[in-house]
Amino acid sequence: MKGLTWVLLTLIVLLQYPLWLGKGSWLRVFDLERQLEAQQAANAALKSRNAQLAAEVRDLKTGYDALEERARFELGMIREDEVFFQVLEPARTGTAPHTRP
Repeated sequence: MKGLTWVLLTLIVLLQYPLWLGKGSWLRVFDLERQLEAQQAANAALKSRNAQLAAEVRDLKTGYDALEERARFELGMIREDEVFFQVLEPARTGTAPHTRP
């Protein structure tokens, strides 16, 4: 009877091995679920970025406001009859000003 117990116990352990440590094990499933969640989060961020880019493209194709804004800020263009003012900040030397105690 003792030998039968050991045989059955060994069979149970051998049957449990693929479930916990084999190729399709629970540990592998948990790892894949974690990777899936990370990829879904990355995909959501990329979808959001793509939606913003699509809106910008649509705005550039249909409206002149975005086009004018880009021309002003990226190319430094101004409209006719506009006056351009450039404000320069004083250069910093990298040292703190001297103060008296």
